[in-house]
Amino acid sequence: MKLCGGTTAGVALLGMLGPESFLEAAPIDIPLRKRIGEKTTICCYCGVGCGVIVASDENGKGTNIEGDPDHPINQGALCSKGSALIQVTNNERRLDKVLYRAPYSSDWEEVSWDWAIDKIARNIKKTRDENWTYKDEKGHVVNHTEAIGWDGSAIVNNEEAYLFTKFARSLGITYLEHCARLCHSSTVAALGASFGRGAMTNHWIDIKNSNCMMIIGSNAAENHPLAFKWVIKAMEKGAKLISVDPRFTRTSSRADIYARMRSGTDVAFIGGMIKYVIEDIEKHPQNYNMTYIEEYTNATLLIDPNFKGPADLDGLFSGYDAGKRAYDRSSWVYQLDDKGIPKRDLSLKDPNCVFQLLKKQFARYDVDTVCSITGTSKDVYLKVCETYAATGKPDKSATIIYAMGTTQHTNAAQMIRSYSVLQLLLGNIGVAGGGINAARGQSNVQGSTDHCVLYHILPGYLKTPNPDDVDLKAYLEHYTPTTSDPLSANWWQNYDKYIISLLKAWYGDAAVASNDFAYEYLPKVDGDHSHIAMAEAIENGVVKGLISPGHNTAVSGPNANFERAGLDKLDWLVVCDLWETETAAHWKRPGVDPSRIGTEVFLLPAKASMEKEGSLTNSGRWSQWRYECCDGPDMARSDLWIVTELIKKLKELYDMEGGEYPAPMLNLTCDYGDPPDVHKVAKEINGYDLETGELLPSFTKLKNDGTTSSGNWLYCASYTEDGNMAARRDPTQTSAQANIGLYPNWAWCWPVNRRIIYNRASVDLDGNPFNPDKPVISWHPLRGEWEGDVPDGGWPPMSQEGTRLPFIMTSDGRGHIFATGGALKDGPMPEHYEPWESPVDNLLSGTQNDPAVTIWKSLVKGDVSKYPIVATTYRLSEHWNAGQMTRNLPWLVELMPEMFVELSEELAVEKGIQNGRMVIVESARGKIEAVAVVTKRFTPFSINGKRVHQIGMPWHLGYMGLAKGDSANMLTPNIGDANTTIPEYKAFLCDIRAK
Repeated sequence: MKLCGGTTAGVALLGMLGPESFLEAAPIDIPLRKRIGEKTTICCYCGVGCGVIVASDENGKGTNIEGDPDHPINQGALCSKGSALIQVTNNERRLDKVLYRAPYSSDWEEVSWDWAIDKIARNIKKTRDENWTYKDEKGHVVNHTEAIGWDGSAIVNNEEAYLFTKFARSLGITYLEHCARLCHSSTVAALGASFGRGAMTNHWIDIKNSNCMMIIGSNAAENHPLAFKWVIKAMEKGAKLISVDPRFTRTSSRADIYARMRSGTDVAFIGGMIKYVIEDIEKHPQNYNMTYIEEYTNATLLIDPNFKGPADLDGLFSGYDAGKRAYDRSSWVYQLDDKGIPKRDLSLKDPNCVFQLLKKQFARYDVDTVCSITGTSKDVYLKVCETYAATGKPDKSATIIYAMGTTQHTNAAQMIRSYSVLQLLLGNIGVAGGGINAARGQSNVQGSTDHCVLYHILPGYLKTPNPDDVDLKAYLEHYTPTTSDPLSANWWQNYDKYIISLLKAWYGDAAVASNDFAYEYLPKVDGDHSHIAMAEAIENGVVKGLISPGHNTAVSGPNANFERAGLDKLDWLVVCDLWETETAAHWKRPGVDPSRIGTEVFLLPAKASMEKEGSLTNSGRWSQWRYECCDGPDMARSDLWIVTELIKKLKELYDMEGGEYPAPMLNLTCDYGDPPDVHKVAKEINGYDLETGELLPSFTKLKNDGTTSSGNWLYCASYTEDGNMAARRDPTQTSAQANIGLYPNWAWCWPVNRRIIYNRASVDLDGNPFNPDKPVISWHPLRGEWEGDVPDGGWPPMSQEGTRLPFIMTSDGRGHIFATGGALKDGPMPEHYEPWESPVDNLLSGTQNDPAVTIWKSLVKGDVSKYPIVATTYRLSEHWNAGQMTRNLPWLVELMPEMFVELSEELAVEKGIQNGRMVIVESARGKIEAVAVVTKRFTPFSINGKRVHQIGMPWHLGYMGLAKGDSANMLTPNIGDANTTIPEYKAFLCDIRAK
């Protein structure tokens, strides 16, 4: 039809004449319309990273959006949200004005971009100058302000996230956060403590290589449907799927084994599996990869004899101080020989070796006790143990896939640690079809975390300095690990190269002029400045101004009523978004009087993902480039433009007027052009050899003398003299790579394009793959090199001289069954504790809750006598997180229009609730209204002989948009994980009644 030159008329004739007549008709000689342009982007929703093709007309309007058939992950398919992307760019509800709400006003007023940028910059400067702290009470230089908060986003591009943190640090902001704190911060802490890096170990396509998949704390079939296709691929080849969930989900419906588990009891569930595996290893070591356990984990290493665990201390570890609710972790360390090398017991018999301590730790986790805690049927649980343990054979592999059903608990990091311990015992880390796959819920939550829009880390997971780090030397001594073990790569010994190159990227010539490379410019942060802490600081008047690009905290924050009320107390608030959100319109929420709310609000119209260019990193660490495919609303601007305009304006104000400690702003590099060129930012992130002016090919070229720059060492190699690696679309692979689906020439993957991290643990001591049918890497002795994936450290196999152990980011080079040195605040091994609000007592010890969690002043605890029902929140396939992206799209709203709550038939009978009727759900924090969905997907648990009901609710709703309703987060407690303060959204107490 295109060739005949009559596309439009031809289609019309086909309809009139029928296909036979059309084929006989002569070509119609009419001029062609201008060819529609097509460009590629990456879906803006979950972290799968699906490819999308966007067509636009000659006026720049998007005309069609479809899945990219060439993309190796989604292969042309899209989920319900992805299929509705056209309604994001073509939507009459999109913001097309810069809006301003004056204090105590009941209306928005339209203002210009110039006016808004000037006023926001002046507000920032005024608040910063009036609330600047040079030194703390001890006299240590801190150079920061606590009066400004930054609540960032994971939907922005990497380059935008990078500028967020660069700008915020230079302003001296300490309350710097983005939504990863609320969704996967516990992942970073737990996986980092276990393996050295806090990221998903494998990637989505690799799931097809698995022999068994356990999906726990995730409903991947609904929330990551294009990733779930790879689960199905594995099942088609004979793999088993285990679904562990309190609710029978669509994932459960595809599972070979469905195990019901009460929310918040993951450590008990996995702990019983660990006990099963330990006992089976002792009985049948031939069924397990003993080389892996003995050589690649710390199972053989000896721990300080002063260490004691929960079996000895009634649920506690040695060193606990009840008054401080904290541990002295000095006994959580190795025994060292006279050379400073950890002692080992290769027999695994020494009572102080990690293996024996683990055995003792989980001896209490017998099947009866575990099932009494979790509510899982005993026969099903034993089947889970047997099926999953079978992957301990060297030629088998299993993966654990989890999401926010795991991460959002008071002991979430220890839940993920339990997964890590199990996988290390089974030799499932570093291998094809193995690993721990943390399913991210936003398109760039991995990238935004890599660039560290978080108060406690700098780009590349470098530590934020604290006041005791008085200079660069003290900082480096604090955070650079040392080891005497010649087998340990101890990669963090390069810390000085990474932080100095970052400072050079941020402050240019000023970094060289400074004795400490402008280290003094970095704000020093003491104490907790995470999301919950920031909410309390807002409530208490400490934080006076808040910048919130792409984040809807009024819906997503725990104890949402508390957080919404806090917004009323701000002096000013800046929101950048595509829509009018609940956060921007907090003064419009039901039941409040705008004339009593003095917050000055700026609502800035942002560009959508397909309307701007840049990279983003999916859950599997693939950094992919997306293009400006169509035009957004006339007044919409990219976050890149907005932040660079603010930087330029503040530079101008400090240059003209002076102010408190202006040097970090005046010397901040910001030479990106006008409008800003995203490629220049991407190149800055990669870094330069400043002596040659060339882009660096790898972070191995970074130096500590100021002659190299890199905004994020992890991304060094992402944009080189060979070009933009994230933009690559080459599907070619070697036969070995194609065998497992590595796709090394498609996009780019940190670190150094390695697709499966810790992959040197997939081979034996001679470099031969444990599973020759699915090799990730293999050693060729004649050529003296590795084949397959980029090896995790290029050293030769363990049997050769000059080698290093495979877990190069841990100080001892091994995977950590026992997390040494106090890597986590609440224990070196996982231990079960009940959720903060629980209907039952802890059956394993007298320690009810995680003993290291922070008890916030604003925290309200519900009593089980008043609130006896366990509640959890979850996502829907049709909606996305806080809802602003999907509750404004008519197609998706039609599919899922209102708030509901799922409850069992048994609970409905007890409460007199009818299906489809309105109910009230109430917790100690508030109450909501919802439609009752009476279902068989929930059934009551029997917990130690007590009947316990559990209900579930989506959390996407709010009071703005096309679909309105109460958010489940009006009920959730503002209590968080002991290590990261991620809120406990997934297990809290409530009651339900008919309205």
